[in-house]
Amino acid sequence: MNFDERGIPGVSVVTTGFTDAVDKQSKALGFDPAVVYVPHPIQNRTKAEIEAIADRAFAKVMALLKS
Repeated sequence: MNFDERGIPGVSVVTTGFTDAVDKQSKALGFDPAVVYVPHPIQNRTKAEIEAIADRAFAKVMALLKS
């Protein structure tokens, strides 16, 4: 993704199971991405659980987009 290069703000929403992967990839690319971590795993969550996770992450995502 080259949103930042194009001046388009972006935020990655990643589960906590991938924190090491984000860290390693960021270092390899020399890029400090805007990331919001949500609980892992996601795939077995109910609709209500996913909505609650999204609701908790929303303000963090918006704050990073505005910064």
